[in-house]
Amino acid sequence: MNNKNNDQSLTQIETHGVEQIPDHERTAGPADLFRMIFGGANTFATAVLGSFPVLFGLSFQAGVWAIVSGVLLGSLILAPMGLFGPLNGTNNAVSSGAHFGVHGRIVGSFLSLLTAIAFFSLSVWSSGDALIGGAKRLIGLPETDLTLGLAYGLFAVLVLTVCIYGFRFLLWVNKIAVWSASLLFLLGAFAFAGPFDAHYAGTVSLGQPGFWAAFIGAALVAMSNPISFGAFLGDWARYIPRDTSRQRIMTAVILSQIATFIPFLFGLTTATIVAIQAPDYIAANNYVGGLLAVSPGWFFLPVCLIAVIGGMSTGTTSLYGTGLDMSSVFPRVLSRVKATLLIGVLSIAFIFIGRFAANLVQSVSTFAVLIITCTTPWMVIMIIGLVVRRGFYCPDDLQVFTRGERGGRYWFHHGWNWRGMGAWIPSAAVGLCFVNLPGQFVGPLGELAGGIDISLLVTLGLASVLYLMLLSLFPEPALVYGPQDMRSRQADAPGKTAMRQAA
Repeated sequence: MNNKNNDQSLTQIETHGVEQIPDHERTAGPADLFRMIFGGANTFATAVLGSFPVLFGLSFQAGVWAIVSGVLLGSLILAPMGLFGPLNGTNNAVSSGAHFGVHGRIVGSFLSLLTAIAFFSLSVWSSGDALIGGAKRLIGLPETDLTLGLAYGLFAVLVLTVCIYGFRFLLWVNKIAVWSASLLFLLGAFAFAGPFDAHYAGTVSLGQPGFWAAFIGAALVAMSNPISFGAFLGDWARYIPRDTSRQRIMTAVILSQIATFIPFLFGLTTATIVAIQAPDYIAANNYVGGLLAVSPGWFFLPVCLIAVIGGMSTGTTSLYGTGLDMSSVFPRVLSRVKATLLIGVLSIAFIFIGRFAANLVQSVSTFAVLIITCTTPWMVIMIIGLVVRRGFYCPDDLQVFTRGERGGRYWFHHGWNWRGMGAWIPSAAVGLCFVNLPGQFVGPLGELAGGIDISLLVTLGLASVLYLMLLSLFPEPALVYGPQDMRSRQADAPGKTAMRQAA
């Protein structure tokens, strides 16, 4: 069989959907996974997220700690999600069928769709605004709805084209993005070294009312970046051989998130300068406009380049995975290419409506945090399931839904595993009730902790307790465990095992 997905076939359209990748075509490694994740996050959109501590009123030092804590906690939760792709040769939504049922895996598909639209929109909006704003200062290009629309459309079409070609083209784009965007962000250190004040105090200090609410809110925004990759890691990790060291895979995931301190701190640093020199932009939550207002003239071209490179890398990593996943939800109707085109067109429509008709640019960040509140318990359930199953999966049985069949190890109750679903639904619902983003969204229970957002702690703890309790009270069929565990369970309780298998 010819390998249509090798390094020399960048211009070959990828033919694989979510079916298991054959072993001989798994030629990627942990370093490739690092480039895909970091390339997708090393963008102007991440710099915008880095500006939120200042928008929330925090000092520079408090903003650094909020970003560091949010990114590190998010990366630790994210790291195990990189293991499902090599184990099963498919994306994470399909892998989740092992714990939610082959029909219940649509939860992951729905979450990945919402996440992709949110971050794709944030990327295109921020990059388009930066590109046109920079061009206005550089060559006098007028900033009108027409020029902004053309910029958004250009990014969207380029991203859609890359996603249609598939994984290898996507990997090549992100190889370029990793180095070029990093160098351009580091160049910003020279551009803003003079006016930068590390002692920027913000408007809310430690000990003042509202400090912890702002700090935790900023940390959650930072955490949304690594968590947003949870549903997508399998899209790229499925090309990694199954016998690759798990430690190396998880290390690559964690290091890729630590590397995002570059764009995060760029956004935080420049936001403090905007707050001092052009405070009206911060008051209007317009970080991009403020950045362009305080940038030296020679840095306009790098800003434009960051916008182009960043818009490409973030948009492609988001849209590729969603198109891939939607093709598995409607396997008889949509191929990967058709699904990518459909989701791409819908996302482009959302971008234009949100930007010009509904003015939803700022609310995307809120939308992203709300999605993360729902995605985090889904990830925790999968990680606990991975540990309980000791890494044992039957990749062929995970494809039952895709093939339009019934039965298999993960059929459970008509394709639904109510243990996973029973833990996720209440955890996500209660977590949303505890969300407290200052000035953006406050859930009905958001004020119970004195204005501090404890939604993440609630949803993580509740999902863990509920899932472990349900597994204990209603043990899963022995067939879902590895051969060694299955023999042990059959020997310990043959009557119960037979009843579970019958169920």
